[in-house]
Amino acid sequence: MTPMLETADTTRARRSLRSRPPTAPAWLLVALACAGQFLVVLDVSVVNVALPSIRADLGMSAPGLHWVVNAYSIAFAGFMLLGGRAGDLYGRKRMFLTGLALFTLASLAGGLALDGRQLLLARAVQGLGAAILAPATLTIVTSAVPEGAARARAIATWTAVGAGGGAAGGLVGGALVELMSWRWVLLINVPVGVLLLAGSLWWLSESRAGDGRRPDLPGALLVTAGLATLAYGISRTEAEGWTAPATLVPLAAGLASIGLFLAVEGRTADPLMPLGLFRLRAVSAANAAMFVSGSAMFSMWFFMTLYAQNVLGYTPLEAGLALVPSSLAIVLASKLAPRFMRTAGARTVATLGTLLAATGFAWQSTMSADGGYVTGIMLPGVLMMLGAGLASTPLASLAISGAAPGDAGLVSGLVNTSRTMGGALGLAVLSTLASARTAGRGTPEALTEGYALAFRTGTGVLLVGAVLMLTWLPRRPSAA
Repeated sequence: MTPMLETADTTRARRSLRSRPPTAPAWLLVALACAGQFLVVLDVSVVNVALPSIRADLGMSAPGLHWVVNAYSIAFAGFMLLGGRAGDLYGRKRMFLTGLALFTLASLAGGLALDGRQLLLARAVQGLGAAILAPATLTIVTSAVPEGAARARAIATWTAVGAGGGAAGGLVGGALVELMSWRWVLLINVPVGVLLLAGSLWWLSESRAGDGRRPDLPGALLVTAGLATLAYGISRTEAEGWTAPATLVPLAAGLASIGLFLAVEGRTADPLMPLGLFRLRAVSAANAAMFVSGSAMFSMWFFMTLYAQNVLGYTPLEAGLALVPSSLAIVLASKLAPRFMRTAGARTVATLGTLLAATGFAWQSTMSADGGYVTGIMLPGVLMMLGAGLASTPLASLAISGAAPGDAGLVSGLVNTSRTMGGALGLAVLSTLASARTAGRGTPEALTEGYALAFRTGTGVLLVGAVLMLTWLPRRPSAA
């Protein structure tokens, strides 16, 4: 080989080495995945304290305000299972980057929105990005750390970061609205997203588990459209009534879409939601219980932040700080639940947690227009979230342990999807009831009546959920 060719080969080799990312340490990969999960969970709750400011700036109606939350959660729930399947087929790194890029661009569009429609569209695209991103985060964590104690610690970190994102939403949102504007609740995702994209492009390596199956896109579209149309129909009942065509048409269309989704899932070779899993009592009962309890629990943050700001006159930052004890309560209860499960059993802990949450909802329904912080927000909020934390862990545990080991990831996704879907429909129902009771009046007393009705209704829903858990959940799931 001539010296010139040797020089050329050496130069190409050096360039190749420079362009190839070094092997990243496991802790860095876990940190990148956890940061992505933090963003996803944070944006479920971070906009709550910004809702009054959003309404004042964009002129959104009170009944339509819940769509700022629901546009995100419906898209997130409807496409979450599809996002996990796409990661298996097309690569976890590719889906992580795709979801993060979509989430970041939608955050920018939402922060720059000029009217309510633009904001709602951006929130829906945000939810789609989150649904693609979230499943890849856990897979990256488990792929980066070998099985054993180290992986258990990494998964615990991922779980804690997710819980922290939900808990920090009110505080982060309140601080951003107070110090800057409501737009920064969304715009803050842009620089963070760009940094994560850069780090992920360089450090993450590709992995996939494709087995020739295709993602069930028709199923994802049908269930998301059905859920959104049902929620829209419910929201129309306040202005049109239950028998008006403007209400009945979207309700019928939503039910038809969900029925068609079930038909498609029963016939397709690679269903998004394998209906056969619901033949297992633990899986079907836990998902039903999560759907029912989620329909009440999800709305708690929405109404508490509105009550604190619109009735008690709290600033956004004060409202965020007011809910910190509740946020810490759900993290604490989630940590304590496994200990109680070992002595009392999963079904008992889930039922008692739901009853505890119902007690908090009943207490909150006695709110007044001149209520104090300790008895009007903090103590009932702590009870609600202690109950939520105690109930969610055993329900997820029962569902997963009732299925075959190979279906554990899918069943976990189903549980999260059931909870989020129940929350989206529950928020639509409860916010419509609250708006109907308020009847357009903006006085603190009228608003309090509407919020109190929402919590009374939530109390009844949780009591139904407790009965459902006590009678349907198995004491111990049978071997799958």
